[in-house]
Amino acid sequence: MKREIKVLGPGCPKCELLYENVVKALDELGIPADLVKIKDFMQIAAHGVLTTPGLVIDGKLVSQGKVLSVEEIKELLKS
Repeated sequence: MKREIKVLGPGCPKCELLYENVVKALDELGIPADLVKIKDFMQIAAHGVLTTPGLVIDGKLVSQGKVLSVEEIKELLKS
């Protein structure tokens, strides 16, 4: 099953770093996923994100306001 992952943020350096870390985590685990960046503030707010960057995995907000490491993202993807 393909995972759906969204990185939410306006394109700031932290948002870009989170996106890169998600790409690395997916690559290391060999997990197929639809990965998208969402920069629209209305869509970001609709996910309940108050502080960017935000990370949504399979429709669930799993992180906001910090850049997760590759290892942290891998743990979230395994669960």
